[in-house]
Amino acid sequence: MDWVGWAILVVRVAIVFFGLLISVMLYIWMERKVIADMQTRVGPLRAGPRGVLITLADGIKLFFKEGITPTAADHPVYAVAPILAMFPGFLAFCVIPFGTSVTLFGREIPFQLADLNIGILWILAMTSLSVYGVVLAGWSSGSNYPLLGAVRSSAQMISYEVGMGLALVAVLMYSGTLRMSELIAAQDTVWNVIPQFPAFVVFLIGAIAETNRPPFDLAEAESELVAGFHTEYSGIKFAMFYLGEYVSTVTVAAVAVTLFLGGWRGWWPFDGAVAWIGPLLWFVLKITAVIYVLILVRATLPRMRYDRLMNFGWKVLIPFGLVWVMITGVVVVLPQEYGNRGRYIAGAVIVGAAALATLVAPLFSHRPASEAEPGGQPEGREVRA
Repeated sequence: MDWVGWAILVVRVAIVFFGLLISVMLYIWMERKVIADMQTRVGPLRAGPRGVLITLADGIKLFFKEGITPTAADHPVYAVAPILAMFPGFLAFCVIPFGTSVTLFGREIPFQLADLNIGILWILAMTSLSVYGVVLAGWSSGSNYPLLGAVRSSAQMISYEVGMGLALVAVLMYSGTLRMSELIAAQDTVWNVIPQFPAFVVFLIGAIAETNRPPFDLAEAESELVAGFHTEYSGIKFAMFYLGEYVSTVTVAAVAVTLFLGGWRGWWPFDGAVAWIGPLLWFVLKITAVIYVLILVRATLPRMRYDRLMNFGWKVLIPFGLVWVMITGVVVVLPQEYGNRGRYIAGAVIVGAAALATLVAPLFSHRPASEAEPGGQPEGREVRA
């Protein structure tokens, strides 16, 4: 790569970085306005037209606010933790194609920073790194509330990574590639959300838990942990945690669009020099729709209790993901090996698995002791006068 290529790469990185910052600013404003509408409030109005610059105003305020470091904190780790929480979201976005390409000065410039042949594995690796920032922030603060939030976060994020990974495995088996550009090319006729809708639902649930968004925000539950893992942070360090959470939200929405909703594919009537605008607009619209769904989930569902959160992850989400991976493997592999006969085998295996699940499910269901008898008394106990 010559110096022109390096200069173009630096410009592309800068455009993506500032584009993510601007998108985070706009999506935070959208979230505050949508939740305000659902709660019959006005929402932000004063900073900019219709309050669209309220996030910029909050960022400027936090930037100039005094940062206070606890005396019991581990100072190097305490300072590094916000950086570890912020940058994985930016790094994960590097492999996501957000358009086709444009030709400038005789060079074709793709709308993607890096087209890795292990693109989806890179995203999983970067999302796994974000848990380190949360855990180190809670541990290094020297306070009990952040420590409890860090312990919760480590268990929650690692658990739901398994379910989210199983959803991705099903999509990769169906598409037959790990490269993000080829995943979009495989959806030229039918988007993956149609044949892989259960995997789409599992991925969204796991993504909400991975980004610590309500109703899975147990790591920063202000009603019981003051503010969770960032209780002892203020000023620009707190702003970095806030920015990292929303950048990760935009990134997981972009991954959902790429894997399930056809990526940048969409109808656009123009060709020629402006042909690149259409795919970019479709990509932004799809991300906005996914984030709108996440906002509705936040505004409508209450925060889960922590034991129910973990039970749902291990006893519902992961088993369902395993079953769907098995079904996807049967449907994809058997027809390739046995032709039309394989389709009948696949149907028989699916019906048998559903029947087995129906028979085994009652073994794992139980009623609370207080519901064992109609009178409300547990079975085998006597009420003495």
